[in-house]
Amino acid sequence: MSKQYHILNGDSLKEQFPKEIQGQTIVTRECLVDGNIQGSDQEEFFKNRATFISETHGCKIEDYYNITVSQFEQMQAIPENSEINLWFEDDLFCQVNFWFVISLLSQNKRNYKYYLVRPQSGHEYSFGSMSQDELNLAYKGKVKLADLDKLEQLWSLYQNGDLGIITSIAKEIQKKYPFVLDAIEAHIQRLPSKNSFGRPIDSLIRIIQDLQTDHFGTIFREFIKREPIYGFGDLQVEKMIEYIKTNSLTK
Repeated sequence: MSKQYHILNGDSLKEQFPKEIQGQTIVTRECLVDGNIQGSDQEEFFKNRATFISETHGCKIEDYYNITVSQFEQMQAIPENSEINLWFEDDLFCQVNFWFVISLLSQNKRNYKYYLVRPQSGHEYSFGSMSQDELNLAYKGKVKLADLDKLEQLWSLYQNGDLGIITSIAKEIQKKYPFVLDAIEAHIQRLPSKNSFGRPIDSLIRIIQDLQTDHFGTIFREFIKREPIYGFGDLQVEKMIEYIKTNSLTK
C-alpha cells in the first residue's frame, strides 16, 4: 500500500485538519505571490526568498530555512509510488504556491499518484470557513490530477512573466481546471498599466473612497469581500495601502 502525504497551503489548515484522515502532513509556508521569485537555481531562489521575507516581515534568514525550506525538503524526500494530496484553494495566492509545489515535486522524477483537494462550492477561497465534516467531504471528493505536463510548466512561466504562454496553457486545461485561468487573469489584472495602478490597488482606492475611512481592519475586510480571487493576507494589503498613502492616490 502506498504511503499517503497531504501538502497543505498554510498552518491554519494544519490546525483544523481532520484527525481521522490518515497520512503525513507537510505545510507550504510561503507567499510566492509577493516579492522576489527569481533565481537561476533552487539555491539562489531560496536565498532571494529568505532575503525578501527577512526584510519584509522582520524574521531571521535562518528561520526561513528552518520553517519554510525544511518543508520543501520534506516534499522532495517523498518516496516513489506515494499518494500526494494537494490541498489548495482557488485564489491567486494559493494557486501560485500550488504551481511551485507541482514544479518542485516534478523535479524528483518519481512516480506519484497526485490528487487535488479543493474547497467545496461556496468556500472556493477558504478552507478556513469549512467545518470538519466539510473538510472530510472535500477530501472524499479529491480529483486525480491529469495534464501534469502542463501543470508543471505554470510555475516557471509565472516566474518568468511569460503571460502569453501561461494564458494559452490555462485555456488548454480550462475544462478540467477553470480556476487556473481565473487566477492567471487576476494576476495579469494586478499589473500596472497606462490607465490603472493594477486591479488590487484600484480596488483599495475605491474602498477607501467609498467607506471614507483609513481604518485598516475595515478596509481589509472589504477588500477580502470584493477581491477574494487574490487571497491576499493582511501583510500584502497593508503594503498596498502604504503605497496608496505614500503616493496620495486617494486625493
